[in-house]
Amino acid sequence: MSDLSPDRFDQHVVARTRSFFEGDIAANEARIRDTVTGKRVLIVGGGGSIGSATLRALIRFEPAAIHVIDHSENYLAELVRDLRSGLDLPAGLDLRMWPINFGATVTERLINSEDPYDIVMNFAALKHVRSEKDIYSLLQMLDTNVVRQARFKSWIAARGGTTRFFGVSTDKAANPTSLMGATKRLMEDVLFSASPTAGMNVSSARFANVLFSNGSLPQAWLRRIELGQPLAAPRGTRRYFVTRAEAGEICLLASLLGEQDEIIIPRLDPEKELRLLEAIAADVLKLTGFEAVPFEDEAEARHEVAALRKQGKWPLLLTPLDTSGEKPYEEFVGADETSHEIGMESVLAIRHAKAKIGPDFIDRLDALVSDTSGKVQKADVVETIASVIPNFAHVETEKNLDQRM
Repeated sequence: MSDLSPDRFDQHVVARTRSFFEGDIAANEARIRDTVTGKRVLIVGGGGSIGSATLRALIRFEPAAIHVIDHSENYLAELVRDLRSGLDLPAGLDLRMWPINFGATVTERLINSEDPYDIVMNFAALKHVRSEKDIYSLLQMLDTNVVRQARFKSWIAARGGTTRFFGVSTDKAANPTSLMGATKRLMEDVLFSASPTAGMNVSSARFANVLFSNGSLPQAWLRRIELGQPLAAPRGTRRYFVTRAEAGEICLLASLLGEQDEIIIPRLDPEKELRLLEAIAADVLKLTGFEAVPFEDEAEARHEVAALRKQGKWPLLLTPLDTSGEKPYEEFVGADETSHEIGMESVLAIRHAKAKIGPDFIDRLDALVSDTSGKVQKADVVETIASVIPNFAHVETEKNLDQRM
């Protein structure tokens, strides 16, 4: 079987020979260096695919300190091993990792015990639509993506000294149909206007799916091939993709050069770069030496792997796009938003529309999350969110991705 390392697939899938954001990074290197060199940086969720890619993009600009918080001690262990084994780290860099939850009180203690951070980047999120499948997962998503975001930002603001605060968003926050996208839209409100800013420049970014990132469908395809299992993709579904390195670069631009209230978005061409998932799956199989054979029945696809493999073919299960919250395409700009130029070739910006929420609404969400009576149901969460996001168009189908391959 061919090499299944994700790096060999990146360039083919995105159809780019160089990073989409490379030119703007180079053109603005002096500005980035002025913002970062000698500064203290805190990265929350820095062990994940996007957070760690941003960290790697940041290191060469020689900050004085990079401190990382992530709830996964396994992610952090691998990250520090990779950094110390694969890079010549800047002399004197204070690099530290903490396996803690960013919304827990131990994080407040850490913030108040350490010298203030000049730059704070927050990548912590529940980011998969599949995690809105039931009330328990949904309440955790609401807690992580909104309530704890507000709590964490208030701790940073109270500590003082931070000049830039960045929180990563998602394309699914534009005209949200999923509860995940709606919670990230609320997260943007928390970032920009529903919690104290204390003089910080606050910015965000919405961008495409990150190719072969942890938990992504493309990553799952490689794993299925490795295990000798069918691939699956939703039929007629188009997605934008950036590589993991590109995800780090757009976050670098947004967090260090984005202006107050700006959400940075990539200038991707929908005609060329909004691609069918089933076509990408077929391309991945072709690169590994197999021809995709479409199936519509899970059991049949599963049972045919061995026979097809001998013929240089592989089953690709095509599923209907009928799970709750899923969109057939992606977009970056909402119905109530407009994009504007910011002097860069690869990105545009959206000015955040002022939120209709405040501390009282965050308290309402916290009460939903904290309720242990069993009375709070998914419909209550949908109703509460819809009361402040007018274009939230959630359709409940009673189907979720855990029910299929």
